[in-house]
Amino acid sequence: MNKTASILLSTLAGATVLLLTATTPAAANPNAINPIPVLNGTTGLPNLPGRSKAVFQVTGMASPNNTQNYNVLGTDLGIMWDNGRGEMLTAFGDTAGIGFPNLLVGSTWAWRSNILVRSHTTDPSNGIYFDSVVRDIFGQARDLVPSPKIPFIEISRIPTAGISVDGVQYMSMMSVQSWDNVGQWTTNYSGLAASADNGETWADLQGTRRPNEGGNAKFQMSAFLKSGGYLYQYGTPAGRNNEAFIARVREHDVQNLGEYEYWAHDKWSDKGDVNAATPIMAGVGELSVMYNNYLGQYISLTTDPFNSVVMRRASAPEGPWSPPEVLIDTRELPTAYAPSIFPYQTGRDLYFLTTVHSQYNVVLMRTTL
Repeated sequence: MNKTASILLSTLAGATVLLLTATTPAAANPNAINPIPVLNGTTGLPNLPGRSKAVFQVTGMASPNNTQNYNVLGTDLGIMWDNGRGEMLTAFGDTAGIGFPNLLVGSTWAWRSNILVRSHTTDPSNGIYFDSVVRDIFGQARDLVPSPKIPFIEISRIPTAGISVDGVQYMSMMSVQSWDNVGQWTTNYSGLAASADNGETWADLQGTRRPNEGGNAKFQMSAFLKSGGYLYQYGTPAGRNNEAFIARVREHDVQNLGEYEYWAHDKWSDKGDVNAATPIMAGVGELSVMYNNYLGQYISLTTDPFNSVVMRRASAPEGPWSPPEVLIDTRELPTAYAPSIFPYQTGRDLYFLTTVHSQYNVVLMRTTL
């Protein structure tokens, strides 16, 4: 059954008000931006009976961040990393706002594919608060790396990971050709974008592109981890319920694909041999990885084939990885996806962002380790 609600949306300047009637689909497809208006974070935090709790509305109209002030009424992902100077950068994916609708993809929203906010929150127990946002000339959050948004050419350019190396910010991004069945999509390639001005402007590093073919198809979506002078890149094919792979490169060689090594069975491959990569996990969707001081282990978050948010543990970046532990059962929050670990150590409490597709916004979660 569809649920209908009338919601009040204010424009960027707050001078005018638009009344919309929003219909929320009962079975939301978390592949893509919702084609029709949804509740945009106005229905309150989900009440979860399991080991994880929703603690803060990060985006949406009910968020203390007031993201509607820069025309962000709905968004997803929320990939966080430290910029190397104690400031947290967060990249969001497909972002809905008021404006000219993108009718080519059946959306009644005006939307962007990748936006960035900044924060100095290092203790998220009372929420994550944004200090600034990368804006366009109209004051709204703008696309960092534009895409034509034409189906079967490039419908979106989605950030999947972020990291700082030698004062430069890097995002791994996937070029989405088409949204397919639920949980599946087709990419053209993945690649890096770089910013030397703290995320204000970005260069598309075409020399780092991995076409969606051969061994490079294993790295269409990514997670980043720095350890021991190496940058580790976790990769999966496009879509969910896939195997995961791992590569590593010396940090200063991040832009040189020929310098990457790949974990192959029980050792690192020759440099540049992407076809050698063998799986380190299975049943993986969007992935986030970090070392956890409290556990003294590396942890990874993702969604499993049932769409539950799960955690794995390992003593080394390449594993072996433990069986998955359920943090949010799919029966608690059926439309959750893309869990992303808060990048600072928080003791026994593990904080992470996840998208709630039925509201098409991002919520901060806490679970006790």
